[in-house]
Amino acid sequence: MASITFEHVWKRFGDVIAVQDLDIFIEDQEFLVFVGPSGCGKSTSLRMLAGLDEITEGTIKIGDRVVNDVPPKDRNIAMVFQSYALYPHMSVYDNMAFGLKLRKTPKQEIDKRVKEAGSLLGIENLLDRKPKQLSGGQRQRVALGRAIVRDPAVFLMDEPLSNLDAKLRVQTRSEISKLHQRLATTFIYVTHDQTEAMTMGSRICVLKDGIMMQIDTPQGLYDYPDNVFVAGFIGSPAMNFFDVTMVEQDGDLYVDSGTFRLKLPPEKAQAAKPYAGQEVVCGVRPEDIHDREFTPPGIRAEPMTAEVDVTELMGNEVFVYLLTGKKQFIARVDPRTKAKVGKEMDVVFNMENVHLFDRKTEDVIR
Repeated sequence: MASITFEHVWKRFGDVIAVQDLDIFIEDQEFLVFVGPSGCGKSTSLRMLAGLDEITEGTIKIGDRVVNDVPPKDRNIAMVFQSYALYPHMSVYDNMAFGLKLRKTPKQEIDKRVKEAGSLLGIENLLDRKPKQLSGGQRQRVALGRAIVRDPAVFLMDEPLSNLDAKLRVQTRSEISKLHQRLATTFIYVTHDQTEAMTMGSRICVLKDGIMMQIDTPQGLYDYPDNVFVAGFIGSPAMNFFDVTMVEQDGDLYVDSGTFRLKLPPEKAQAAKPYAGQEVVCGVRPEDIHDREFTPPGIRAEPMTAEVDVTELMGNEVFVYLLTGKKQFIARVDPRTKAKVGKEMDVVFNMENVHLFDRKTEDVIR
């Protein structure tokens, strides 16, 4: 068991800065997810922790021990990669036992650990098979089992579900979450998939261009994004953004896009008052835009009318792509909606959940 500390860690490849001043403390037994687009520095951060990439500047600790110059094999970590990297000529049992044999672990202890890990992952009946006789999901479990038998202080996972189909990804995702609960060990997980991050992590670290944009619980990121990037990255479908002007009228504050004007509730107006007369970015999640006919009770609703461009029936909900002027935005509405392509539709915005961002800095206005 171990906590992890990144203290002002930098990684440069020549003139390229891959990770910039990463400063995080990860609690013992926490499940932290690094998430962000390709090239944001998430895998590099993991590799520096594993000892596979050297740190340019800063300090990494596992527990109280500085590991900057400690070889990977002595860091008491186990890593699961996107590639299963199984030995094709070895059985599942031998693949899982191989690392322990190299460490000259007693045969009886190896047998005990492999069988326990096999049982934990539901592959105890596959131990005699070769990797080519397994499905993708079973191979991924073997790769997990190989990590588990080492009984590491920290599990590092670099996009381990990328090779699986959609249904298997959902299943394996829940299995990894259960595994974390059973093992009560620190997990650090890298993904570009925000759905994986939201459903698995106890905290999420959002990276962009090597810079940590925000770190918080999944719900904290969803409800209180610090900037436009985090707001747009977390949530599916993504948040809608409108360029608006803050207009003050008769003591009230409105967001005005030119094609619609919506009144801000008092608490949001208070925070946004210094921006009166200025242009800002207004963010609204699709789930906070409703068909006016099916407005949920108890919300602070502001109406507007838009043209229906596309509809996507999802069964329990409908995604409606709407046009206001030349701007397209998406609403996630009740399946009873009568929305018709090419027709106008009355919708309401839940103004309590609207987010406002500074146009220049892209930081949230609170």
